[in-house]
Amino acid sequence: MTTAQADTGRTVTTNIPARLDRLPWSRWHWTIVIGLGTVWILDGLEVTVVGNIASRLSEPGSGLSISSGQVTGIAAALYVAGACLGALFWGRLTDKWGRKKLFMITLAVYLAATALTSVAFESWWFFLFRFLTGFGIGGEYAAINSAIDELIPAQYRGRVDLMINGSFWLGAVGGSLLSIVALNTDIFAKDVGWRLTFALGAVLAFVILLVRRHVPESPRWLLIHGRDEEAERIVSSIERRVEAERGGESLPRPEGELTIHQRRSVTFLEIARTVFSDYRRRSVLGFSLFIGQAFLYNAITFGFGAILTTFFDVPTGDTGYYFAVIAIGNFCGPLLLGKLFDTVGRRVMISSTYLLSGLLLFGTAWLFDQGSLSAGTLTACWCAVLFFASAGASSAYLTVSEVFPMETRAMSIAFFYALGTAAGGISGPLLFADLTSTGKVGDTVLAFQIGAGLMCAAGLVAAFLAVRAERRSLEDIAKPLTASA
Repeated sequence: MTTAQADTGRTVTTNIPARLDRLPWSRWHWTIVIGLGTVWILDGLEVTVVGNIASRLSEPGSGLSISSGQVTGIAAALYVAGACLGALFWGRLTDKWGRKKLFMITLAVYLAATALTSVAFESWWFFLFRFLTGFGIGGEYAAINSAIDELIPAQYRGRVDLMINGSFWLGAVGGSLLSIVALNTDIFAKDVGWRLTFALGAVLAFVILLVRRHVPESPRWLLIHGRDEEAERIVSSIERRVEAERGGESLPRPEGELTIHQRRSVTFLEIARTVFSDYRRRSVLGFSLFIGQAFLYNAITFGFGAILTTFFDVPTGDTGYYFAVIAIGNFCGPLLLGKLFDTVGRRVMISSTYLLSGLLLFGTAWLFDQGSLSAGTLTACWCAVLFFASAGASSAYLTVSEVFPMETRAMSIAFFYALGTAAGGISGPLLFADLTSTGKVGDTVLAFQIGAGLMCAAGLVAAFLAVRAERRSLEDIAKPLTASA
């Protein structure tokens, strides 16, 4: 690494990004995946548990004076609002203060808010800490996706990112099964079981917090912010660990150097101009991918319980089993298809997963309209749709985290995440709740068709605008704003 003086700060020429990208997969990388990626499991656990325990909270003797509608309505909306605001608030700070500082702070916020939710004694307390739980989770998305993309080698980045984002559905499976046990009054009293589900989330967050202490700051972020000596120490330490794991075998030579003019911060105006002017086509791509997946998921999952009970006479207490099945389908998509995003390529895989899930949902809507489905076969259709949709939705997070310059990465993730979350958690329910609750087959079919249509439209946008980012360094995909011309 060489340095020179410039009017605006030090000019640094470095091969650190290339050294990170040429690393073979190692136990150290698994530490990153476990320490950072498991937060999505907590998010899936949170969302699913709250939906499943809503009826218990509204019962006399639950220890909380609240209605089921308030849990799935007000509390859910506050969680979504908290996630949107948290993403934007913490996302900006992640670009300014660093990845590690923020992924420790946001997890601590989530931990405290979830623990305090478990001791709720009034509805206002429950609402407040549901908002703060979402506030922490929203910040996690920006900090974690930034750190993962900047620490994982380029040839593995796509599959790892998809697998981690898809792990939300492991949490959903766990939340479904946990709620069945927690709501069993033969095991726990009415005012105890639901509290334990939130307490368990806090315990898991604490364990993850301990693991995260060993995850370093992103050397890429350190380089840009004038801490190149610290970045060199971190990368050298990682290289020594990987070489020791390989029995002392030398690592491949890094290829390529980067010259940057170090700066402490980038203004919000520069970020906005970069994302919405310099990278306008990529912004259109991000909008399309997030809106498409948000509406598809609401078309299927928002009223899935009502659909099963209304049209197929499934008992309310059994809907959790069906949800667990489709959640497994959701997780299998990114897990089994993730490698193809690094080999076949981003454009082909993103567009095909969006288009296939949309077309399959159109087919499901037609079968549902014809009365050809049972609760079991409808769930099987949903599994097929969501197998592809989940990989596509996870690729939306991957896309917005790798196609914009490093100085804007966390804020870009935060913006598009907030957009998708708002569309899925606010606009989606307002639209689909009315359609799926009428008990009319035609209305539910229309809900499916809207979700399918938007997913297909996003797939077509991806076919033309998706960036060929597979196996390429982040600096090659989007040149840092601080890079020398």
